[in-house]
Amino acid sequence: MHYAPAPLHIPDGFLNVTVSVICWVITVIVIGVAVSRTNKALGEKQVPLMGIMAAFIFAAQMINFPIAGGTSGHLLGGALAAIVLGPWAGMLVMTAVIAVQGLLFQDGGLLVMGANIFNMGLLTAAIGYGLYRSVMNKSTATKLAVAGVAAWLSVMAGALATALQLWLSGTSSLQAVTITMLSVHALIGIGEALITVAALSFIFRTRPDLLGEGSVSAESGRGWIIAGVVISLIVILLSPLASANPDGLERVATDLGFIDAGQAAPFNIIADYTVPFLGKTPLSTILAGILGAFIVIGIVVATGRTLQKKSS
Repeated sequence: MHYAPAPLHIPDGFLNVTVSVICWVITVIVIGVAVSRTNKALGEKQVPLMGIMAAFIFAAQMINFPIAGGTSGHLLGGALAAIVLGPWAGMLVMTAVIAVQGLLFQDGGLLVMGANIFNMGLLTAAIGYGLYRSVMNKSTATKLAVAGVAAWLSVMAGALATALQLWLSGTSSLQAVTITMLSVHALIGIGEALITVAALSFIFRTRPDLLGEGSVSAESGRGWIIAGVVISLIVILLSPLASANPDGLERVATDLGFIDAGQAAPFNIIADYTVPFLGKTPLSTILAGILGAFIVIGIVVATGRTLQKKSS
């Protein structure tokens, strides 16, 4: 039986060195801008919220949901993070999540990490927030509808960026990789949209002030943080039930014949979300998820507190 979620991100070997370095340069520049902008706009309530959002996205990405054709997908979360936190803080949250996945769990290569962060974190956050911003003064129903569309488009944008990088690397032909990536991720994007709308609906009901509506007491604010941690833990507890089907990129790589180009990580810490001494068991996956969630919380909250001190 399958317990641990399979690696989901671009591995080393799929992209050539030139494309990987260019992606790193672009990613570092954008992250630098994000740090600067977040430093100027970070409010007191945003820091714990950034931590909770990071934990939830990390946990949710551990659960692959099945789609047609024996393929699976998972939440990216960039649009959700940007809508709740703003684009720049959302990008920092996504960067922390993807970096921890690559460095601790060997989910995605080191050389291509810049591409993974750009595709799944920076680009998705920018598109998600850009569309949602246009309806901030509209009704809740309109906001949710546009958020769903934005989430779907963010997945498609990430898939297109990945396809272009694979083509520029000489890994696959432009037509083949673009058509297959967009076809598969059009379905995955529906799951992204549904999860994003469900999460935002919950926030609108419980903490509308986080989305610019209403007000909330300090007591309910603390309660919401606790609720966020509990929800993230529940999602992690469900992670052993994730679909064992190959994810969208893995399916495309298999169908187009470049799956063997992927290179294993040069080191293993908690590879494949499996604690070494526990093997591939549900407990191993759950403990790995809990560890990862608390690490991303720590990184994001520490970053947020540091930025707050610099701006004060």
